[in-house]
Amino acid sequence: MPRLPFIPINRPILGREEREAVLEVMESGRLTDASFEGGRYVREFERKLKSLLGAKHAIAVNSGTAALHSVLLAIGLKAGDEVVIPSFTFVATANVVLACGAKPVFVDTGRDYNMDPARFREAITSKTKGVIPVHLYGYPADMDEIREIASSRSVRVVEDAAESLGATYKGVQTGRLSDAGCFSMYATKVVTSGEGGAISTDDDELAERLRLVRNHGMVHGYDSRHLGFNYRLPELGAAIASAQMDRLAGFLKKRSRNVRLLQERIGDVEGAEFTQDRDDRTHAYYLFTLTVRKNRDRLLKALNDSGIGAAVYFKLPVHKTPLYSKLGYGGKWLKRTEEASRHVISLPVHPGLGPEEMRRVGDGFRAACASLL
Repeated sequence: MPRLPFIPINRPILGREEREAVLEVMESGRLTDASFEGGRYVREFERKLKSLLGAKHAIAVNSGTAALHSVLLAIGLKAGDEVVIPSFTFVATANVVLACGAKPVFVDTGRDYNMDPARFREAITSKTKGVIPVHLYGYPADMDEIREIASSRSVRVVEDAAESLGATYKGVQTGRLSDAGCFSMYATKVVTSGEGGAISTDDDELAERLRLVRNHGMVHGYDSRHLGFNYRLPELGAAIASAQMDRLAGFLKKRSRNVRLLQERIGDVEGAEFTQDRDDRTHAYYLFTLTVRKNRDRLLKALNDSGIGAAVYFKLPVHKTPLYSKLGYGGKWLKRTEEASRHVISLPVHPGLGPEEMRRVGDGFRAACASLL
């Protein structure tokens, strides 16, 4: 019997619309645009993102990391400042704080893997300049509590919405719940441009500074007015991103459908729990992640060996990476974070999968759990 195709955890979904847009850019010869406002496709993508979010401004950049770094530079983060972040995230969330000469202060998660607001409150000091809640796996953090705490202490709120485009919190899109929201359009994200990112804000002055930061601080060329870098999104990437925005609703619908099919197939597996499920927010399902009681790594291997691309995000919390360990970060107070890193597992639900693939994933997970949980 022939081996069935491997089911990856995620993959970009590209088609005719993206190809036509890329060819149009190539034929124009305008592969990028160094103007203050950006090129045609950059502006088109920004218009679509603003429309989706209901935001006043959207600024395209060349990665989610660039989005986060740009915002921190634009709000004036400097050496000696502190920024509160979760450790259960991708390392970029912390690296951009270090890049500004400031100090990341790690706090623990709640049951849903997102920042625990109570731990954020405890971490605030006179040096705290900002907080970066992460909408992990595409599921919104507890933004009302985080914003209330931040407002009471004059702390700037920056959303790491890299994984949550299209998710909502109490009817509001992520990226609209703070001073600025930062998105990623990496190859496997909900919407992709290969590499890319974007920032949303309703603050006119902040938007102006962000456009300066992404273009070496220049408005008219060689007139640098603010510390900045080449964080521009090329027209080729923007063309793909613009086409992807037209397909976002369909992508989200398929991700949600696949999660429903998977949950129906899995049923109530003893020893496995889905915790990102509150009624006051919607999930983008960038990743569908379960907590398993034991044998997570053996379960992961069994699934991969059977052709199911389960994965672990994040096996090492940021504070446990070699870099941050060398910088002196410990983790005795990050109990939930370290527990999550040992017990989470993500299953494929991306929009390129159909009902038959979801049956395979669900049946494969049940079979592996029967012998290992």
